[in-house]
Amino acid sequence: MTDPLRFLFSHPYGVLGLVVAAEQRGLPIPGVPVLLAAGALAGMDRLGLVPALLLAVSASLLSDLIWYEVGRRRGGSVLGLLCRLSLEPDSCVRRTEDTFTRYGARTLLFAKFVPGLNAVATPLAGVVGMKRHRFLAFDAAGAALWSGAYLALGYLFSDQLEAVAEVALRLGGGLVAMLVAALALYLAWKYAQRRRFLRSLRVARISPEELKQRLDAREDIVVVDLRHSLDFEAAPDRIPGALHMTPDELEKRHDEIPRDRDVILYCT
Repeated sequence: MTDPLRFLFSHPYGVLGLVVAAEQRGLPIPGVPVLLAAGALAGMDRLGLVPALLLAVSASLLSDLIWYEVGRRRGGSVLGLLCRLSLEPDSCVRRTEDTFTRYGARTLLFAKFVPGLNAVATPLAGVVGMKRHRFLAFDAAGAALWSGAYLALGYLFSDQLEAVAEVALRLGGGLVAMLVAALALYLAWKYAQRRRFLRSLRVARISPEELKQRLDAREDIVVVDLRHSLDFEAAPDRIPGALHMTPDELEKRHDEIPRDRDVILYCT
C-alpha cells in the first residue's frame, strides 16, 4: 500500500474534512474523488457513512459562509476576481448572475454540481443581500445533496472502486502522467480559444480613460450600460447620460439606440 493510500485509511475523517473545506474555499483540490473514496470506505466498514456526511456538510458550510461574508462586504468585485481564475472568465459572471436571477436561492441546491457556478454562487448570495439564515438553510441542503450523492455512489460501488484503485496503484506514476498531460492539453486549448476571442474584440475596444476623454470633450456619442440587473442594483451609479438595459432587453429596445453616432457598450 502506498503512503497516500495508507494515510487515507489511517485518517479518513481528517482527509475528508480538509479536502472538502479546501475545495469550497476555491483551492484546486478535487473533492469528488475523496467523497467517492470515503463512501467506498464506508462500504468496507472502515468509515461511518452518517458521520462522514455530517463532516462533509459542516466543512462545506463553513467555507461557503466565509465566501458569503466576503460577498456581503466586498460586493461585486469579488465575483470578477473569482471568475478571472476560471476557465471561462469572459462569461463567468454573466452566466452565474443569469442562473441566480432565474432560480434565486434554489441555485445553492445544485451549484456544487456545476463547475464554475460553485465557486461564484456563494459570494453572489452575499452580494445580492440574501438573508444569512436563508443562505445557511439552502447552502446546507445543497452541501448535503452534493456530498450525500457522491458518498452514496462510493458506498454502492465500493467493490468496483476498490478494483479501480488496485489498477491505479499498479499503473503508478504512468497514470498520473497521463492525467496531468490530458489536463494540460485541455487548459492549453481553452487558453488558445480565449486568446482568439480577445483578438477578435481588440479592434472594437475602448479604454475607460479614452471614454472619459471623449465625454469631457462633449463628443456626440451614446453610452449603453449593459450591466446585469444584479450588478446594477448592487452599484446603481452609472456614467452620466448612459442608457441602461440588460442584454436580454436589447432585442426589444434596440430602437432606443441612435444609429447616427458612435455607440459604446459597457458591462461587468
